[in-house]
Amino acid sequence: MTDAELLKACHTVLPGHRARTPAEMFGAMAAWCEANHIAHDVYGDGELIEQFEKKIAALLGFEAAVFCISGTMAQATALRLACEDRGSELVALHPTSHIFVHEKSNYQLLNHFKALQAGERHRAWSVDDLEAIPDKLGAVGMEVPMREIGGQNPSWEQLTAIKEHCRQRNVHLHMDGARLWEAAAGYGRAPHEIAWGFDSVYVSLYKGIGGLGGSMLAGSAGFVARAAQWFSRQGGNVVHRSPYVVAAAMQFDARLAAMPDYFRRTEWLYAALRDYPLIKVNPARPQANMLHLHLPIGRERAIEMRNRIAAQHGVWLFGRAAHGALPDTSVVELYVGDNLLDLPDQQVRDALDLLARAIAPA
Repeated sequence: MTDAELLKACHTVLPGHRARTPAEMFGAMAAWCEANHIAHDVYGDGELIEQFEKKIAALLGFEAAVFCISGTMAQATALRLACEDRGSELVALHPTSHIFVHEKSNYQLLNHFKALQAGERHRAWSVDDLEAIPDKLGAVGMEVPMREIGGQNPSWEQLTAIKEHCRQRNVHLHMDGARLWEAAAGYGRAPHEIAWGFDSVYVSLYKGIGGLGGSMLAGSAGFVARAAQWFSRQGGNVVHRSPYVVAAAMQFDARLAAMPDYFRRTEWLYAALRDYPLIKVNPARPQANMLHLHLPIGRERAIEMRNRIAAQHGVWLFGRAAHGALPDTSVVELYVGDNLLDLPDQQVRDALDLLARAIAPA
């Protein structure tokens, strides 16, 4: 069986939100469109998309926001324009930045900007990491929270210091806010409070929100207008954005309202994991409704174990697994969404028992 078939057959799924079939998703979208008299946009012109762009901008405290078909396009474009404005092609990025890890050197091959790694791979940024850079920067790209290190964030004091550092040096500060809504619950702050001091912010319409895809880029009205032109130049000017906007807008308010509940469930999960000493948790305390589990088995064995438990017990423990820093270790990610929120406590503990037994020394 494929991973997708195994997952579909499981009665207990720990990570993420409940998956909708295409029929379920499209049916919900159709009903919402009919109830709200939704019409298609045409190349981004239309009441639904324009109102949703304004809503995102207001939530983040910016003048404007614009839809982009992908976060990859949105971020590379934002940093390119930032560098043009500041007269430097150099962008400081954390070693685990999505741009380095997942975007196949797009910034380099497409001549968007030049990138400089700053800070240490296994910890969130501090202002000292930026102060150590002697070069003139055009921009700093900062992920909030940092997914590849378990959803870590700088302290609020460090985040404030980073904002001030960039302001004093006239460096454009851009946020990779793919999981900003999740970080807001961890910080206990509204999204606009976190976004204040950034010059631009990208947010995803599908990760925590559960839409079909797409993103928004927020910033000043002029910056956003220039970005929209560049999206078109790069092939992002699709005739109808409405399917992506509808899929996000119809559940957006409910998802944001649930983020504190997801975070509280994450805190409960941390407490439960203390009973399983073989499972090491990163970060040490919850900072968003996601976490990494470090397991004392290699990646291939972790995937085999996951699939075996799914086939034999109907329990899906995690999705992707990565090689750990040490030999014969692996790292898996848990995003705490509707699935974990709705599972009874004992059912979660039963799933953790299966995991603990599978990784125990023979």
